Amino acid sequence: MKLLDYLYKNISKSKNTIKNLLKNGNVYVNGKPNTKYDYELKENDKVEIKNKIDNIEIIYENKDIIVVNKPYNMLTISTIKKQDNTLYHKVLTYLKSMNKKNKIFIVHRLDKETSGLIVFAKSELIKNKLQTNWNKTTRKYIAIVNGVTKESDEIRTYLLEDNNKVFSSKHGKLAITKYQKIKDNGKYSMLDIEIKTGKKHQIRYQLNEINHPIVGDKKYGKTEYKRMLLHAYKLSFKLNGKNYNFKANIPYEFEKKLNNGQ
Repeated sequence: MKLLDYLYKNISKSKNTIKNLLKNGNVYVNGKPNTKYDYELKENDKVEIKNKIDNIEIIYENKDIIVVNKPYNMLTISTIKKQDNTLYHKVLTYLKSMNKKNKIFIVHRLDKETSGLIVFAKSELIKNKLQTNWNKTTRKYIAIVNGVTKESDEIRTYLLEDNNKVFSSKHGKLAITKYQKIKDNGKYSMLDIEIKTGKKHQIRYQLNEINHPIVGDKKYGKTEYKRMLLHAYKLSFKLNGKNYNFKANIPYEFEKKLNNGQ
């Protein structure tokens, strides 16, 4: 049986959607992406659908929202210099491949250097509903920081922004970050972080302020590493009467850094 015919028979999606899944490399045969409609399946071939956009993991999608796991070193949305290689552009391109009328709307952002969960709204109405109640959203992060921290702490700082950096000021807005230490190796600590406010760079600035900068943070920290070890792993919110809870796996670099200390 040809691959396309197999998908038509076994997947409860429209023919156009199935063709787009093939074209976008979301169909895997024996663990490898396959885009050939006429690929002849063998008896023991294993066919899987993996929800990815250019290796960006789709965590969840319905008619209102799409939740993805943003890689590090990728902007959430474009700047004057960067237009195409952004999360927004890639997710929008994916959705428009299903239907040219599809749109997405920014609800929140992560720094370029931060990986993890981002939710996009598929309509302005849903965007406004999410943003109106965003202060009730649970946002949790994992970080590897320099030094051995306290077992737990709550950091409160009044922050102002200037020239794409933040600093402490009595004229700033209150930023609240809580953390629990998961473990340490005497040189680095792994923290489970929850932000109670959503100020720009607040986790990065505040951890540096208490002398535990995030490993790889070149803007606020001191440690050279191939990436910044900050990952948004949990996102929970309520929308239209339904509770949504999402988690993203912790990248392997985090445990590797803690275990090896390198």
